[in-house]
Amino acid sequence: MVWFVRACRLWWCVLPLVALSLPVHAAPDIQVASADRPDVIEVPDVVVSATKTEIPAKQVTSAVEVITGEEIERKKIKTVIDALRLAQGVFATSSGGPGTEATVKMRGAFARHTLVMIDGVIVNSPTTGAYDFANLTAENIERIEILRGAQSMLYGSDAIGGVISIYTKKGTGAPRVGAFMEYGSFATFREGGNISGAKGPFDFSASVSRWDTSSFSAINYRRGAFEGDGFHNTQVSAKVGAALPRDGRVEFNMRWYDSRTSFDGFADSGAPADIFGARSTNRNLILNGTYEQPVTSWWTTKLTLSQANERSISNSGMAGYNVVTRQFISANPNSCFPNFNTCFTPFATDLEVLNRRLEWQNNVRVGEWVLLTAGYQLRREEGDSAGFFGSAAPAKVISSNAGFAQAQVNLWDRLFMTAGGRHDSYNNFDGATTYRVTGGYSVKETGTKFRGSYATGFKAPTMNDLYFQGFGNPNLKPEKSLSMDLGIEQSLFNDRLQLNAGYFWNRFQNMIQFASGGPLCPPGSFGFCPINVADAKTQGWEFGFKAKILERLELRGHYTYTLTRAFDTPSNPIGGDKRLPRWPLDQATVGFTYAPIEALRLNIDYRFVGARNNNLANSSSQKLGVFNVVNLSASYDVTKNWQAYVRVDNLFNEKYEEITFFGTPSRSVFGGVRMNYDIPL
Repeated sequence: MVWFVRACRLWWCVLPLVALSLPVHAAPDIQVASADRPDVIEVPDVVVSATKTEIPAKQVTSAVEVITGEEIERKKIKTVIDALRLAQGVFATSSGGPGTEATVKMRGAFARHTLVMIDGVIVNSPTTGAYDFANLTAENIERIEILRGAQSMLYGSDAIGGVISIYTKKGTGAPRVGAFMEYGSFATFREGGNISGAKGPFDFSASVSRWDTSSFSAINYRRGAFEGDGFHNTQVSAKVGAALPRDGRVEFNMRWYDSRTSFDGFADSGAPADIFGARSTNRNLILNGTYEQPVTSWWTTKLTLSQANERSISNSGMAGYNVVTRQFISANPNSCFPNFNTCFTPFATDLEVLNRRLEWQNNVRVGEWVLLTAGYQLRREEGDSAGFFGSAAPAKVISSNAGFAQAQVNLWDRLFMTAGGRHDSYNNFDGATTYRVTGGYSVKETGTKFRGSYATGFKAPTMNDLYFQGFGNPNLKPEKSLSMDLGIEQSLFNDRLQLNAGYFWNRFQNMIQFASGGPLCPPGSFGFCPINVADAKTQGWEFGFKAKILERLELRGHYTYTLTRAFDTPSNPIGGDKRLPRWPLDQATVGFTYAPIEALRLNIDYRFVGARNNNLANSSSQKLGVFNVVNLSASYDVTKNWQAYVRVDNLFNEKYEEITFFGTPSRSVFGGVRMNYDIPL
């Protein structure tokens, strides 16, 4: 299968076969099972994240992909990170098992360059800059919008690589209640319930879930690890909204989770270690409130208040097992195990961060063809940890004020253009000015759309970069980027076959990298600190397709080619141009959905990831090989209100690592039941 993907690039080998198999007559949509209905919201074919306004998907001039809640439920996907693994232009990795660090990168950028928002709340960590998807389950999610390319003009910092916007379900129709239970490999047990509906001007949806597992080793057990690392996650999500007079709306969103994870790491020698007693607790409360109201027939105003409060407590454990030397290590340097001269040094951390945002957005319609959007954003990040920022130091604060403006032009429902600019000013370093222009042209007669964009972006230094005790550098400047993409989208057979192809190019400058900075490091540091030293370039191609072949048979897939280069700089040479770490040159997915009868649905997803380097040095000892993973799921509606399902991850038991030394699932089998009932009122 690998040679086929590489030789055919997936695009021109698969699609002719798909097109030839398409019947000429139209086919009805696949019916959604009764047991799934409360988890499926009929979402209009619109995109919000590309312009911060609702526009039809066929008018979007940016590279965007939407994963619906219906698709997530149909495939029985547990976590958001698993859904993103199947997305175009995205590379998602986990450092071993459920609950361990999980991050997402786009188009060759780093994880800190992907802005993640949950119901309008920025959830990127103020300390690392990235969002850890480890604890985010897929319950109560309506859709995920993945916007690729630099988006700082609309969103400010963190959006160099792209934006991932996650939206909670909105209650519709008669009130209904549901529940599910699941059991499977690694002593996994999941259960949860949900309620949703609408009554008069009010709508609501809520879910609660629990996930426990105890037999997955974070360090790859195939390298000699044997200790099971547990994961325990409780999650609550809710959305409550009300319609106001004159088409206004007020809405409140909440998501809370409490996760406890056991993890592994490395011994002081740098060797991978199966660590006993290492554990972390993560509590996150995400709150958002929005008020949107048309003031006149041509002016709508929207106010958003949001906050993410996260506390992370970690304990490194008391002892471990070096999977390279096959020897035990002790936490006490004075009582190391015999014949072993390196001991495990214990540590503990307690970090609390707060991310707040206020945004006031105004949309003004100018005639029939132009929509102007202008807004103000206040963002404030706080972090407090004695071990990170000094024992007597007060909480660190990074705050910014920003103004942005954008014009959208729609001429004859064929020619689409956007242009906008933004300025962000910060309390502790230079501000940044960014802009973005996009354009598209739709040839309705042939179902063809051409699109393109050019944008600048920036990433502000994080709290760790600025203030980490002994290593921070308060003199840092923001990272900067240039981004360009061109694309074509083609619809055939009344939208039953959809094709897309695109080229992207990014240039990153002033990238922050830890180095021996000498005089560039602040007084009191250890001489090793983050400095603005690195440059990089990425470019590549993206191809995708989606086809409805028969009445109940769908096929979809994508292929991404990403070429990355990190460049030498006079102050920090790295010995020649290198590929950026952990970025595969090739990656592809193919998904197959079939419903032979109305009550039965089958899903198969194939994922291919090419070879990559685990570090910037591109050392041969840190090479990561090609892997192919196939996941299978099936569901059957036993009655109108009850559904049984099974899911098999890594069907062919592929042996692979996303990150060197860290474990990935062997063949895993899970089974469960789901029920839903109307609530009589």
